[in-house]
Amino acid sequence: MPASWNRNRLTEKLGIGAIARAGAALLLIGVAGSHLQGQGGVKIPMSNSVFYRTVKIDGLSIFYREAGPKDGPTILLLHGLPSSSRMFEPLFARLSDRYHLVAPDYPGFGHSDWPDPRIFAYTFDHYAEIMNHFIEALGLSRYALYMQDYGGPVGFRVALAHPDRIEALIVQDAVSHNEGLGANWKARRAFWADRAANESTLRTNLLSLATTRTRHVGNDPNVERYDPDLWTDEFSFLSQPGQGDIQSDLFFDYRTNVDSYPKWQAWMRERQPRLLVIWGKYDLSFELSEPEAYHQDVPKAEVHVLDAGHFALDTKADEIAALVGQFLKAHK
Repeated sequence: MPASWNRNRLTEKLGIGAIARAGAALLLIGVAGSHLQGQGGVKIPMSNSVFYRTVKIDGLSIFYREAGPKDGPTILLLHGLPSSSRMFEPLFARLSDRYHLVAPDYPGFGHSDWPDPRIFAYTFDHYAEIMNHFIEALGLSRYALYMQDYGGPVGFRVALAHPDRIEALIVQDAVSHNEGLGANWKARRAFWADRAANESTLRTNLLSLATTRTRHVGNDPNVERYDPDLWTDEFSFLSQPGQGDIQSDLFFDYRTNVDSYPKWQAWMRERQPRLLVIWGKYDLSFELSEPEAYHQDVPKAEVHVLDAGHFALDTKADEIAALVGQFLKAHK
């Protein structure tokens, strides 16, 4: 591995050893009410409260979380499967005093509309189009783009459509190289080749409670660090009427991401964007070779592999917030 790698980053080197361990945020709606969630008691100052908003985009109600000074540097955060903007609560708690944070839910996820897949195309191209319209509706002209899991294929499409808007890229466990898809993608590739024959197997492989749990804990030996509400809440979401069809349609379209990987790689090699890669080494969804693949595309990329899973914010929110803050500060 190259010398620029920082495997198992030590918190004392980051200067955050004194920060109390805490998982998710104390959420505030307007100026009233609070909701404490996660591992600790990180509290958002009243002046940096999180606001929960909706905006009409292409006839759909798109839900988003927003916090921080609007005249500050903007971070646009795109979530993964089967999460929502809720996954970024730990960063809202830790960064909203300095950064303008915006995190939308895609159609079919979280609190955004869930249109019937018979009349709505659940594709990554369509998601990117809606996200670009969302960005324009909010007047976000320049931002750092934070992409996790599904946020990668949505975000790369957004970035390639409007590269002038991109201040920096932050990749957290999101793949843009075919080699980054691990062994558990065998059943998923079979689904792409023959959907009808493999639909049932795919739904078990992708949407079951066991898979939903594994996305979080991976092969981390310290499973007691994970709040089981993380996956039981997500599984409850996946079990809602219509979700199976929505997620199956969207995942069938995932094959178009694999086809697009060479284009995204070429864009990175040509543009050499400011790039921060954060990876959980216990992630079983993707291969641990993927961070190095990003480093090959962008040699000046900052790469950190943490003792974390696919949703690294579950257990490493303090470290990730510090890395993001230092990275963006260094690239002002």
